Amino acid sequence: MDIGDCINFANGNPVCFLATCEEGIPRVRCMGFWFADSRGFYFQSGASKQMVQQIRTNPNIEVCFYKASGMIGETMRISGKAEFVDDPDLKKKVITDRPFLKSFGLEYDSPQLVIFRIAKGKAHFWNMRSNFTAKEYISFGDAG
Repeated sequence: MDIGDCINFANGNPVCFLATCEEGIPRVRCMGFWFADSRGFYFQSGASKQMVQQIRTNPNIEVCFYKASGMIGETMRISGKAEFVDDPDLKKKVITDRPFLKSFGLEYDSPQLVIFRIAKGKAHFWNMRSNFTAKEYISFGDAG
């Protein structure tokens, strides 16, 4: 497997669980993933959200994507440092891709609109067949 498999899995299974840490306590929430491409795994949120403040304090995050299949399914976990992205073209894209954001009063130039990504990190897949085997990591970006 390679980063292309990771990108396809994330884009095909956009409901994910994102973990941050606040004062040493893990915080996990269900998210609607935005998209992945060769530049990273992209998320959108609001500046006032606690998650955003947690990431600003500690950018180390992990995300678990889940694909339902039978009783168990398959997961892909990615971990890395979140980077905030302030790109007007991406902000226009998120407003186009997610028109519901306008109902929250967000426009592409709203200071409340936050985009972050994991551009460097590692990923691994899990399913019942691989349950007792050593994890095989896929590095992406400049992660070694």
